[in-house]
Amino acid sequence: MAISKAKRAEAAKKAARTRKRNAAKKAAEALKAAASRKRKAAATRRKNAAKKAAPKRKAAPKKKAAPKRKAAPKKKAAPKKKAAPKRKAAPKKKTAKRKR
Repeated sequence: MAISKAKRAEAAKKAARTRKRNAAKKAAEALKAAASRKRKAAATRRKNAAKKAAPKRKAAPKKKAAPKRKAAPKKKAAPKKKAAPKRKAAPKKKTAKRKR
């Protein structure tokens, strides 16, 4: 049974689309798998590094701070001098009337 050229072209186009879609899906999955592999490898490396690392030294206990010196008691201020009473101004001299 002969298939018309138009129908054959249509089918070919459809097949090409499907192939493209499948290829894209495969590529996406491969990318995901690669990322997963990379992640797992990094985790393994970290684990191995932790195993190989020299045991960490325990932190030395912190020293207690020396007791602070008590401030010396403040000296009481010397009593202030009482202000001397103000002296009253001397009375002004009356000017003598001049004779003419």
